[in-house]
Amino acid sequence: MSQDAQGHHLSGATATSIADYDQAVRAFNLVHGDSIGRFDAARAAAPDFAMAHLGKAWVFAVANDPGLLAQARVLVEDVRPLTLNEREAAHFAALSHLVRGARSAAVAVMDRHLMHYPFDLLGHQGAALVDGFLGRFPWVRDRSARALPLWSKDRPGYGTTLAFHGFGLEEAGDYARAEDESREASELEPLSFWPHHTVAHVMEMTGRPEDGLGWMTAREALWSTPGHVNQVHIWWHKALFHLELGQYDAALALYDGPMRATQRPVALSLTNASALLWRLDTLGCDIGERWRDLAALWEGHADGKCLVFPDIHAAMAELRSGREAIARVAERSGYESEAAFSRSFKREFGMSPAAWRKAGAQGTQFQQTH
Repeated sequence: MSQDAQGHHLSGATATSIADYDQAVRAFNLVHGDSIGRFDAARAAAPDFAMAHLGKAWVFAVANDPGLLAQARVLVEDVRPLTLNEREAAHFAALSHLVRGARSAAVAVMDRHLMHYPFDLLGHQGAALVDGFLGRFPWVRDRSARALPLWSKDRPGYGTTLAFHGFGLEEAGDYARAEDESREASELEPLSFWPHHTVAHVMEMTGRPEDGLGWMTAREALWSTPGHVNQVHIWWHKALFHLELGQYDAALALYDGPMRATQRPVALSLTNASALLWRLDTLGCDIGERWRDLAALWEGHADGKCLVFPDIHAAMAELRSGREAIARVAERSGYESEAAFSRSFKREFGMSPAAWRKAGAQGTQFQQTH
C-alpha cells in the first residue's frame, strides 16, 4: 500500500504523486519551497489522491486571506466524494470546521487525531498554526511534547517536530529551553523558518537586540533566499532589533527594501508592513505616503470574516491613509457598529480610530510599545 515519508497510508496515490506530495509537505513544514506547486503536481498525477487536495487546503486555510479561504473550501468539497481512510477522514473533518471559521473545533479534531498519529507532520503544523491564531500556545508546546518521545532523531521530520516544540516553549515563556532546542533544530533543518524565527523571538523577549542582529546576519544566507515563503516576517524581526537599538533609519530602510520586495499579497504577510509602520509612526518617523500605498495593497485581503488580527492591521493602514470614513472601515472590518470597532481598536493599539487618524493628520507623535 502507498505510504508517505512518515509511513502513513495514502488513498488514491501513485508513486509519482507521492514523491510530489512528500516534497509539498516538507516545503509546508519548512515554510521553504513551493508547497502549492508540489501539491498541484500530486493532484494532477493522481486526481483521487485525497491528501494532496487536503494538504493544499491546509496551506490556503491557514493563510487567513479571504480569497485563499474560498479556494480552500472548494478543495475540501473536492474530497467529499472520495474514499478516505481514518487519517484522511480526520484531516477532512478538521478542515471542514476550519474553512467555516470554527478553529477550536478544527484543533479538537486534530488533537485527538495526533494522539494516534504522532508522526503526522501536516497535522502537527496545521494544529500549531490554528492554535496560534487562537492564542493557545501552550497547546503547541504540549502537543509536540507528547509526540517527541516517540520520534527517533534519525526519523525524517524529527527536526521539524523539535522546532514545533521549541516554538511552543518560547511562547509559553520557557526561553532558555526554547533557544537550546531551536538552535538544535536549526542545525538539523537549516532552511526551516521555525527554529530561526523562535530564536529571534527569544532574543526579542529577553532584551538581546545585538545578539538578535548577530543571529540574523550569521544565518541570512539561509533564510533570505527566494524559496523562503515567509522571509518578510524575518526581515520584520530584524527591523525590531534595530528599533530597540534606536536605529530607526535602518528599520525604515528594511521596510522600503527587503520587506516590500518579499511581502506577498496575502493577509498575514501584509500585517508585517502595518505592524512596522505603526511602530515607526508612533516613534515620530516620517512615514510619507507609505500608509496610503499600504492601504492600497490591503484591498481585498481583509473582509472582517477570516481573522481579527489581519483585519485590524488592514484597518490601521486604511485609517492612517485617510481614504475612507471610520464607519466604512468598521464595516469592512466586520464590526456591527463603529462603536464596537472603536473599542476593539483602542484595546489593541491604545487609542481610538479617530485619535489614530487625527494623529496622522497632525503629525502627532505617540510613544508606545506593542
